[in-house]
Amino acid sequence: MRRTDRLFEIIQILRDGRLHRAQDIAARLEVSTRTIYRDMDTLVASGVPVEGERGVGYMVREAITLPPLTLTPAELEALNLGMAIVAEAADAELKAAAESLAAKVDAVLPVETVAEADAWKFAVYPFADAARGFTHMPTLRAAIKARQKLRLDYRRIDGERTERVIRPLHMEYWGRVWTLTAWCETRGDFRVFRVDLIEAAEALPELFVDEPGKRLQDYQACEEARHRKGDAPGTEGRP
Repeated sequence: MRRTDRLFEIIQILRDGRLHRAQDIAARLEVSTRTIYRDMDTLVASGVPVEGERGVGYMVREAITLPPLTLTPAELEALNLGMAIVAEAADAELKAAAESLAAKVDAVLPVETVAEADAWKFAVYPFADAARGFTHMPTLRAAIKARQKLRLDYRRIDGERTERVIRPLHMEYWGRVWTLTAWCETRGDFRVFRVDLIEAAEALPELFVDEPGKRLQDYQACEEARHRKGDAPGTEGRP
């Protein structure tokens, strides 16, 4: 498993908000505990809200609203990097939001401290190609709102291409990688797709309604049950 894919798998494990020991994660992913320690440091550096320490365990808490902060130059650069990436998105709403946010930041900072967007080329490791998924954002978000089925051309983490018909339910952002939770009509089960691995997304002329067993709350209940059993999360990309 590539390190980028392992980092994503760790995020999936931590997303239940519970405390997970490094040795348990290491056993599940078949790597050393030392490797998990290094991966946790990388996730923290990438902006994933991981809390914990070696020998105790790790967990991800939901983001909270913070009071006004004083930013270091490096933190300001990171903020500008994120806005620059989102400003390149095909999604007009997100693009406008990024530009509006940049204007608000610029308004309260000395001009010389504001990094130029042109200085940023690519996102930082470990999710360097997260921007690849931006082109599909308008289609995905519109389908979620309209409850419209999608046909995905998807490249799994093992490199295999697959075509799926899905009911898109929810999108989340995890430290430079977006995920799409969906009911997969093709597999007859819930799946979590990495948006940066979607090659094409086509809206189908077919709407869906809430059905017991295929809703977001049903997925969340399934994940809760999996975590109680210690099973791996239902991430698309597994063989």
